[in-house]
Amino acid sequence: MTRRIQTLVVASTLSLLLVVIGLWLPVPFVLLSPGPVTDTLGRPDGKPLIEIEGRQTYPTSGRLELTTVEEIPRLNVLGAVRGWLNSDQAVVPRELVQPPGTSDEQIRQENTVAMIDSQDQATAAALGELGVAATGTSVVVYRLGERLPAEGKLLPGDVIVSVNGTAVTTQGQLRDEIARVRPGQPVTISYVRDGGEPARADITTVPAPDDQGRPVIGIITTEKRSYPFTVTIRLKDVGGPSAGLMFALGIVDLLGPEQLTGGQTIAGTGTIDAAGTVGPIGGIQQKLLGARRSGAMAFLVPAGNCADARESAPDGLRLIRVETLKDAIGDLHALADNPQANVPTC
Repeated sequence: MTRRIQTLVVASTLSLLLVVIGLWLPVPFVLLSPGPVTDTLGRPDGKPLIEIEGRQTYPTSGRLELTTVEEIPRLNVLGAVRGWLNSDQAVVPRELVQPPGTSDEQIRQENTVAMIDSQDQATAAALGELGVAATGTSVVVYRLGERLPAEGKLLPGDVIVSVNGTAVTTQGQLRDEIARVRPGQPVTISYVRDGGEPARADITTVPAPDDQGRPVIGIITTEKRSYPFTVTIRLKDVGGPSAGLMFALGIVDLLGPEQLTGGQTIAGTGTIDAAGTVGPIGGIQQKLLGARRSGAMAFLVPAGNCADARESAPDGLRLIRVETLKDAIGDLHALADNPQANVPTC
């Protein structure tokens, strides 16, 4: 073998080796795929996903399916290329899913709390639509500030009961009680975690970034409402707020004498607030694919997602445009009477 051929063989081998190694290098992208589809009227793990105690419920038929997106947060070059070539998947920059400077655990906690908050908002929207008023509120930790006093002492989802022995049931009361001390002084926070026994945490306040005279402990909170009866939503291994609309519809279907689905399979997605306003979500393409595979005949699309939904809608899946919970209920009643009914679409 001549020197020139030897050089070419060595160079080719090294180049191939570099290509192979390069395919396994990590890249800052996340892979999105269609995730599991869950019937909000069903019984995952043998228990109702939505359970109502203390109020009459009515039999249901059909399915109201919430859709999800499965994320693969760690990709190499090969995985990213495969994702780009697969029309059922999407490869997006990691910073769109996980903002710079946040850890996987922080994202998990925030998604968990967002799911809890969406359940409360969905319950409020559904019961408001049915004319049921809240009987009270409680304050729930939504997020902790990094390197601030509450970090390591409170967790997202903790229900704050009192501050320095004074009961608090609203965010305004919480702020007022903390404001009774000077920055640098401690406060005693009583809280309940995961429905357990009350516990206490002594937390030293610090000055607020925007007002050096105002004490803070470094938490962001939300308010959870209570009602004359209990609504429990059980959904494991799913985070974020995008199931809110389907939770609300499931509650309305169980509490109302008229069935919403007419025996059909309806899928959908969308955030919801206590007033019943439906908001847009991410991953609409993957959720549409998951719904079609589950056999859904129609998909409830937040108005803000209609443009993207039109571009990626699978054949045979009707896109129903919704802006409010009231819209969705009216559309479902129309479809239950006539699957070809003229309802707003994307």
